[in-house]
Parts: sequence; C-alpha cells; structure tokens
Amino acid sequence: MKTTYRTAVHDALRDALHDDERVLLMGEDVGRYGGTYAVSKGLLEEFGPERIRDTPLSELGFVGVGIGAALGGLRPIVEVMTVNFSLLALDQIVNTAAALRHMSGGQFSVPLVVRMATGAGRQLAAQHSHSLECWYAHIPGITVVAPATVEDAYGMLPTALADPDPVVIFEHVQLYNTAADITKFAPTDISRAAIRRNGSDVTAITYGGNLPKVLDAANELSLNGIECEVIDLRVLRPLDTATIVDSIRKTHRAVIVDEAWRTGSLAAEISARIVENAFYELDAPIARVCSAEVPMPYARHLEQAALPQRDTIVATIQDLFGER
Repeated sequence: MKTTYRTAVHDALRDALHDDERVLLMGEDVGRYGGTYAVSKGLLEEFGPERIRDTPLSELGFVGVGIGAALGGLRPIVEVMTVNFSLLALDQIVNTAAALRHMSGGQFSVPLVVRMATGAGRQLAAQHSHSLECWYAHIPGITVVAPATVEDAYGMLPTALADPDPVVIFEHVQLYNTAADITKFAPTDISRAAIRRNGSDVTAITYGGNLPKVLDAANELSLNGIECEVIDLRVLRPLDTATIVDSIRKTHRAVIVDEAWRTGSLAAEISARIVENAFYELDAPIARVCSAEVPMPYARHLEQAALPQRDTIVATIQDLFGER
C-alpha cells in the first residue's frame, strides 16, 4: 500500500507526540485547521491544546517561544507556514537558537526542530514560493535537512528530535502528494547524502523537490547511453562532501540542480567544494541548473519557465558530452 509524503510527515509527528511527552507542536493553523498542508489533521483532538498549539501570526514570537520551551526541557516542533515567512524569525533562529551553545560555553543547548514548507510550483507567487534553504545552510550551529523521499519525510523527524541542537527541516510543497510503497519506517541518518541512482558517466547532485525531476532526466538520458549517478544531498548543513567527491572520481562530470537562484546558491558552494577537492578528476566544466533570477511569477507558464525542469536538466547534461 502506498504512503504519501504528507501522511509520512503526519505519522512522524503523531509517533513523536505519542512516544515522548516532552514533544509539542506549535505554529499557525496547526491545530483546528490541521495544518496548511494537512499534516497535523487530527492531532489536536488526540493530544489536546497543551501539546498542539495554534499560535498568533508572529513568526518572531512563536519561534522564540519554541526556543524558550527547548531551553526549559521540552522538545518543541515549530512549524513555519512557508520559508518566505521564516525571514521574520531569522533573528530567533540565527542570533539565538544557533548561537546559544557557543555563547554559553556549552552550558546550554537548544533541542528545537523547525519545520517549514519551501519551493515553488503551486502558483503561490513571489511571497510564498522561494527556495531559501542555502541561507540557513550558511549558519553554524544548526543542522539543515531536506527530505526528498517518503521514507525521509518520516525518518528525519525522530533523528532531528534526538539532536541536542537546532534542526531545520525543509519540506518541498511539490512533494506532499508524492507516494511510495513503504513496509516499515525507520529513523534517517541526517549526516549523509544518499545515492538514489548509480551511474558511471555524470554525477547529478540535487535535493528536495528537484529529486524526482533529476531521476526522470536520468532515466531519459539512459536511453541515449548516458548513465547518471544521482546524489540526493538530504543534509544541506553539514554537506556530505565525501560522497560527492567519491562520485566525481567515478564519473568525472558534475551537474548541480538547485531550485534557488544561481547567485550565492548552494549550487555555488557545492561547485567550489568540487573544485577544491576533485578539480583534476573533472573532464568537463561543472554545470548548474537553477531558477531564473526573478521573483517567482504567479502565472503558471511563467512559474514553470522560471524553475528547473527535466528537459533543461537533460539538455545541460547532454552539453557536457557535446551531444547538442
């Protein structure tokens, strides 16, 4: 029986609340409404308003409350409705949650999990659709993860809750309706990337909502004799550089698919690490497929044109082999 990404997130939340009385969920519309993306439906009725807390529309405020709860011995899961809104909570995440262990000389830790939706593809326009994961991946003191599969949508939460320091989880909006056959869920190792497809000719590096597009592109390229190795980063901070470099040593070519803007992107950081660690292994320049450098359009045809797409990924990889 297939399980959706949405159901996996819901079940991970439910199991965490059931297994540990210190866990609580808080955020805008997580209670009576059941969550903007319906991942917390039924949890208020099951666990009550003390542990499923609807908050005011103040990200700065309720993320701060989550930090205080974590310092007080609880295990809060704070849901921020969308990544764009998380900018209102940057002070709490960057200046407080990420820094407290360092600034207290190790006396305090902040076992906080912040979940948020990210990405485009649902015609939600420029204030609800951007991919700002790399901003958070820039910050020491937090772990940043991006589950791209149904298994990881469940498995990353228990691992994050066990971490004594803050973990930020990015759930791409285009993944909630995806599904997979799952027999048993298990905690995910949030320190390693995952090779989702083995290949010998080129390494395609991606994460989150772009993984299905990259896998589709890899399957299409295989019909023409180009075998792609597909790496799902899973963890954006700390990056698993070793897995990337090991793959480059095998394939000697790299393309990075990142829904963020090209300038200052995670794709740029990965490119730099490849050059620093595997430059002489490369048989072609590193290629990047990123979103157009514009605020995300509302009109569907413009939104789709702004985003990385399978055909663009295929064409970019073909260019590495001089096949266009």
